[in-house]
Amino acid sequence: MNDLAESIESVEQLAVVWRAMVLDRDAGADVRDLPGIAVRWADCRFPFWNCLTLTDVGAGAELVGRRLRRAADIMRAKKHPGFLWVFEDLLDEEARSALGTAAEEAGLQYAFPGTGMAGDLLPLPEPVHPDLTFVRVSTDEQVRAYADLNSRAYDFALDEGRDGLVGSALWKKEVFAYLAMRGDVPVACAGAVEAEGRLFVVLVATDPRWQRRGYGEAVTRKALYEGARATGLTRATLHATAAGAPVYPRIGFRPNSSIHFYALKG
Repeated sequence: MNDLAESIESVEQLAVVWRAMVLDRDAGADVRDLPGIAVRWADCRFPFWNCLTLTDVGAGAELVGRRLRRAADIMRAKKHPGFLWVFEDLLDEEARSALGTAAEEAGLQYAFPGTGMAGDLLPLPEPVHPDLTFVRVSTDEQVRAYADLNSRAYDFALDEGRDGLVGSALWKKEVFAYLAMRGDVPVACAGAVEAEGRLFVVLVATDPRWQRRGYGEAVTRKALYEGARATGLTRATLHATAAGAPVYPRIGFRPNSSIHFYALKG
């Protein structure tokens, strides 16, 4: 694929996977596909399940400005905060240059950066790490541990992460979700889920007390290994935070579009 095609793939994968995730959280979640905006909003306390994404390809500055204002209006109508994801490669040069100003004028503030990534990288060798054993998530207690790892890694309150995941059947059955265990202590987690002929890596997290030991990379490899073994799929996609971006190329992922995350101004 060329770079633009991979960026479009990245947006489409987000829309497919987040639809399943937010409907798992709330069967009445807002999953509309509006002109230029994909709404995937569970309106729960876990901010990642409250998501809008701009979807126009080659959008100019004037159109992007309109989309940003519409997105901000949608976010203001919700009970809980979330994020607007803007994939830079989908914008034309003028729109990229004007993005920061247009977002501010729409009432949005920059939250953090991300990067879309993809690769034809499977199958991987079965992963091992001298400190770790891997456990597939299959119980409510393990789902809670997975949620708590994400809350600690992304600096959310524990009850916010639990509101997004605890009680989920999807995470116990359809997601290849794994905990990395150091003894009996969960220290990292990663999931992979089938999405339109690909494995999508979702909610990778390492407890801040155990970072920079290769735990996140090892458990991501485990989720991909088991997902590929079960499905036969060979292509994978993900969206990386700044902390994770250096890790994934070591597994075989290639960066595509930069992602700008926006929240409503406080």
